[in-house]
Amino acid sequence: MSRFIEIVEVGPRDGLQNEKISLSVAEKLDLIGKLEAAGARRTEVVSFVNPARVPQMAGAEDIMAALPTDPSRSRIGLVLNLRGWERCVSTGCDEANVVVCASDGFGVRNQGATVRQQIETLATIVERRQADGGPPITATISVAFGCPFDGEVSQDQVVAIVREAAALGVPEIAIADTIGVADPWTVRKRIEAVRAAAPAARLRMHFHDTRNTGLANAYASVEAGVDVLDASVGGLGGCPFAPSATGNIGTEDLVYMLERAGFETGYDLAALIAIGRQISDRLGKAPASSLARAGGFPA
Repeated sequence: MSRFIEIVEVGPRDGLQNEKISLSVAEKLDLIGKLEAAGARRTEVVSFVNPARVPQMAGAEDIMAALPTDPSRSRIGLVLNLRGWERCVSTGCDEANVVVCASDGFGVRNQGATVRQQIETLATIVERRQADGGPPITATISVAFGCPFDGEVSQDQVVAIVREAAALGVPEIAIADTIGVADPWTVRKRIEAVRAAAPAARLRMHFHDTRNTGLANAYASVEAGVDVLDASVGGLGGCPFAPSATGNIGTEDLVYMLERAGFETGYDLAALIAIGRQISDRLGKAPASSLARAGGFPA
């Protein structure tokens, strides 16, 4: 099992956006720097949302301006609309993570737009990138396994969005269990369906551990051949518009599971554990990740 699994670190964005304590720009830069030193090569560092709605994500332009250029690192910005895309391009992000919700209920509350309107926005962003340039695009389908407002999200709903993203030529598609309701068997089936609908796209998975199935779902994804997984140091995370949703799977937990089995991740596990403990302490909470509590093995 010497296969390399790419772990996209989302702690500086998804990990912080729902916390009661907002970090300063300097503190966010320190966190990003530590994560990159620990092995993060793709990191979701900012979200181009309205800071009045999500104050924890304020300072995106300042963060991007202060990050030193590093061709070996890719800094990702979250984009929900055309204004977010314009900000993402202007700041020089290496990648744009464009979100399309799988349900109208979540889309209207999270982005003020229906699924159809969000797909149209994605198409406009792709057109603008082709005409004017801009960073590579990942289309992330949020609430792809269940919605806190509309309930179950069917495979057909997800596949329909995937087909449209694939038709636009989006090179990477991320399937997100935003509220943590998926199970490993459904994950496997959904991956197979998404692959059939978008065979040319790279597939990425994003799991929250709300109901203690996050690592099992990551395992199912790897077994199904997925090579890109999101995770958040310390198991931090959540969504301001998803009631009761908790953090992502912990980066250190995922690294431990994969490397224990012989996969390669490129991360320094001891450094991740230390970062998870430090950032959790700064946020005034106990670490959510198991490794931050128990440590690695052998010690």
